[in-house]
Amino acid sequence: MADSDPDDTGLLSDRIRNALTDAISSGELAPGATLDEQQLAARYGASRTPVREALRQLAASGMVEVRPRRGVIVRHVTADEVMDMFETMAELEAVCVRLATYRITPLERSRLLRIHEASEAAVSSNDVDAYDAINREFHEAIYRAAHNDVLAEQAIAVRTRLNAFRRMQLRQDHRLASSREEHDSVMRAIAEGDGDLAARRMRAHMLNAASALDSYIAHQDIALSNPSKP
Repeated sequence: MADSDPDDTGLLSDRIRNALTDAISSGELAPGATLDEQQLAARYGASRTPVREALRQLAASGMVEVRPRRGVIVRHVTADEVMDMFETMAELEAVCVRLATYRITPLERSRLLRIHEASEAAVSSNDVDAYDAINREFHEAIYRAAHNDVLAEQAIAVRTRLNAFRRMQLRQDHRLASSREEHDSVMRAIAEGDGDLAARRMRAHMLNAASALDSYIAHQDIALSNPSKP
């Protein structure tokens, strides 16, 4: 299969990354499983280029690792490791939204509200892919509204490491609706001009996401230690 243009390749790599994230989170791809580029390309009807990019993104998040002579392997990620990343992200996001509350322009506020409103349909249809994309857009709009390029760069870097895990927690029961309600509470604090309240609510939002993911990881750990049980 010939490579398409860069935009199409990027979209395809995102879809492959999401599919692999879901396969890993469901246990279909267990820790230690080898991910072969050629086999994955055939599985997803793609060239090896978007597959390689998807694996690169998963490696950046820590969900997979490259081992000499074994290729790309699914990692067993510990709860402590993920919680440390979420704690860091919670503090970065809290600072971003506090600054954004005071610095956001009317145009940025309008755009942020449109993004938030667009998430309602994704929640109603339980569309994780759509909500995941909107969720990323929502948070990155807040980073930009903080008007601090260094802070935004750091937030995006940590967020990139967490992307796959943030997607995983969205699959927990009722998490889409809860996430949107938490966004709504942040939006109200921004509208009230209360940066400290917005920061507290954003921090709580991120730690709630971490808690949802922690429940998933604990369940996976139990499944791994009791392979004969469903």
